[in-house]
Amino acid sequence: MKRFLTAGLAATALSLPTLAAAQEAVSFDQRVNDVFASSTGWFVNLIFMNLPGTNFPWIVLWLVVAASIFTIYFGFIQIKAFGHAISLVKGDYSDPNDAGEVSHFQALTTALSGTVGLGNIAGVAVAVGIGGPGATFWMILAGLLGMASKFTECTLGVKYRNEYADGTVSGGPMYYMTKGFKERGLPGGKVLAVIFAIFTIGGALGGGNMFQANQAHEQITQITGDFSGLITGVIFAAVVFAVIVGGIKSIASVTEKVVPFMGILYVLAALVILIMNADQIGWAFGQIFAGAFTGLGVAGGFVGALIQGFKRAAFSNEAGVGSAAIAHSAVKTKEPVTEGVVSLLEPFIDTVVICTMTALVITISGVLVMDPATGNFVLNEAGTAIQTIDGSSGVSLTSAAFASGFSWFPYVLAVAVILFAFSTMISWSYYGLKAWTYLFGEGKTTELIFKLIFCFFIIVGAAAQLGAVIDFSDAMIFAMAVVNITALYFLMPIVKREMNSYFKRIKSGEIVKHSH
Repeated sequence: MKRFLTAGLAATALSLPTLAAAQEAVSFDQRVNDVFASSTGWFVNLIFMNLPGTNFPWIVLWLVVAASIFTIYFGFIQIKAFGHAISLVKGDYSDPNDAGEVSHFQALTTALSGTVGLGNIAGVAVAVGIGGPGATFWMILAGLLGMASKFTECTLGVKYRNEYADGTVSGGPMYYMTKGFKERGLPGGKVLAVIFAIFTIGGALGGGNMFQANQAHEQITQITGDFSGLITGVIFAAVVFAVIVGGIKSIASVTEKVVPFMGILYVLAALVILIMNADQIGWAFGQIFAGAFTGLGVAGGFVGALIQGFKRAAFSNEAGVGSAAIAHSAVKTKEPVTEGVVSLLEPFIDTVVICTMTALVITISGVLVMDPATGNFVLNEAGTAIQTIDGSSGVSLTSAAFASGFSWFPYVLAVAVILFAFSTMISWSYYGLKAWTYLFGEGKTTELIFKLIFCFFIIVGAAAQLGAVIDFSDAMIFAMAVVNITALYFLMPIVKREMNSYFKRIKSGEIVKHSH
């Protein structure tokens, strides 16, 4: 709006139709938001409700407690099996004759593309901005614990998947809830599976789709100035459809190239900033550890740093949500535990590596300053306007931090954001599709209907500002975790049995490396 007001009378006159159209679009978006918020607000509030007397969402505690229980129950599997996970990803134990559609590496990159995204860029900035550098410590801890949750759900995903005559597979929480509960003689598995599938479809269309398109468009407009959201949406929808129409093999062939590229691009950009400020790295880690236990510069003190760190890890790596189990179920293997072990690497790469790099860059770059009046960290953009950190300023903070190294670094960041958004969309299209086919049956026509619906919502997400819709879909993603973790508690003895059998056979030499 400011651009219109400062461009002079003639320019303003020329843009009146555009302004009128924009105002009409805003009012339409607002009407949709209001209607949606009034009907779904209760669900959003329920999922993200804080524990009494705190500002700690109960859903985050639900995820962290589960991750801690799985860590202890499986004997710190994330430490014991880390080296073996790397061997599996390299293909050391891969047999091309095993059932499945994708390699261990492709399954890992597909699942990573669904979790490595805007949360690693904007979300970490929000966490550090509110919780101070100390939030990073708790974020890393929660990421390490979350590795055990991924192990549990992805092992079950492969064990109970459906394998079809044409070589395709379908797996995920819907299948292990149904089959696993039946195997253990437990009731309610089918009910849990249907509820989970409904939540997955809602999460896929919103948080895994519309939100990504919306944020990607925002980055494009920051580079190009005014740009039509409709055009952005149509382009994204066309590219995404071209990828997802080919199924999981097509998705995996794209993610195995895009994910390593965008991850390396982002980490290299961060490393350049860190190398330029190498003398401050020790100080930054000091700030992280001091802030973790003293709450340095955080209104909520130690608890504030802990809450922000745990929240960011939970919202970033999706450990316990069950989404990754759908991607990992497509892997070529006859040993379910192998994919559980491979999935350990996801929270490590997503949270421990990429999120930590973001937090270090923000801490070292000097864009965080403390407001002496409140003691809270605030954003000092280019040393001028001081702005309190909130959800909308997350990308701005990260962008300002990267710009401290080179003025053109925000463009690299913009490319990373667009790639992150694209890869997240194609992964979540697969998650939503498998939930859809679980409810409505397998078949080319059924699949095509969902893919067209998914691509339509990309256009809506890029062209509209539907905040309440996004809030609702985010709530659905975390509602998936309520259903999924409930099932994992009942099924974790099966995972332990599989784990003990697998590592016993590795030790005895019954399972050997394959020559390639």
